[in-house]
Amino acid sequence: MKKKIIKILKISIPLFLGIFLVWYSLGSSTPQERENLWQSILDANKFWILVSFLLGTISHFSRAYRWKFMLEPMGYKSSQANRFMAVMAAYLANFGIPRSGEVLRAVTMSTYEDVPFEKGFGTIISERVADLLILMLVVGVALAFQTDHLLAYLQEQNIKPLNTFLIFLGLVGIIILGLNIIRRSNWLPFKKLKDLAKGLLEGMKSILKMEQKWAFLFHTVFIWSLYLLMFFVIQFSLPETTNTPLGIIMAAFVVGSFAVSATNGGIGVYPLAVGGVLIFFGVQENAAEAFGWISWATQTAVVLLFGGLSFIFLPLLNNRK
Repeated sequence: MKKKIIKILKISIPLFLGIFLVWYSLGSSTPQERENLWQSILDANKFWILVSFLLGTISHFSRAYRWKFMLEPMGYKSSQANRFMAVMAAYLANFGIPRSGEVLRAVTMSTYEDVPFEKGFGTIISERVADLLILMLVVGVALAFQTDHLLAYLQEQNIKPLNTFLIFLGLVGIIILGLNIIRRSNWLPFKKLKDLAKGLLEGMKSILKMEQKWAFLFHTVFIWSLYLLMFFVIQFSLPETTNTPLGIIMAAFVVGSFAVSATNGGIGVYPLAVGGVLIFFGVQENAAEAFGWISWATQTAVVLLFGGLSFIFLPLLNNRK
């Protein structure tokens, strides 16, 4: 019973934190400020919001396409439709239970494409490592543009990207150490884990066996370029942010990328973090907050639409085979 309560708390706390931040942000503003924010969102240029929506959709499609380069070296052919729906269903699942999407992705491919769960999950881990390296590159470029200001803001908000990266490396090290202990042990429970570990390692090593490494690299860069671009074009939806320098946009993008992991789908945290960065760099407060909310709402709309459709069509389309 105690374990169930702890599990429920782990799932619900990020969601409630996000809701609380939304309530606190809106509740601490005056009625006039809330009205101005809402009016800015309503008056935003819908064309650029649509462009951002389309760029986000293409990025997810590219992510699904990139996945095949990791599955094929292990001998698994899969349809683009199933890979895309697995990716979108996973993103939607993360809104309910943080990090559950990665598991759901592997389960989906195991169910509909006969890719063993442990191997599919291993490819997802390797994929995340590649994405993290690109994010670190984006952080480096953003620092080059706005080094002093961005570091000051991150310090003010107690956001430490380097610590996040070191924690991730530490977790990878612990996993590798644990796998080595399991591999050398003859204890029966560990023997059962060996099969799972072998599958995970094979999935993770698939990135080294790829024949189309350059295609994988291209799509990795392409995906993150689209992420940045879908964020960048939002500035043209608001008159006050149209001429915002690229360095400031990149700084807001970096902070938003780290903030999105704090709650389910970035609810509450992402709009506030992005708006806070823009305000910090001198963007008018009302426009900065509207930028954050529009950006988050656009990204969320992509996930809600295609993630919801994926949950519906995955069983329907595959039952016809």
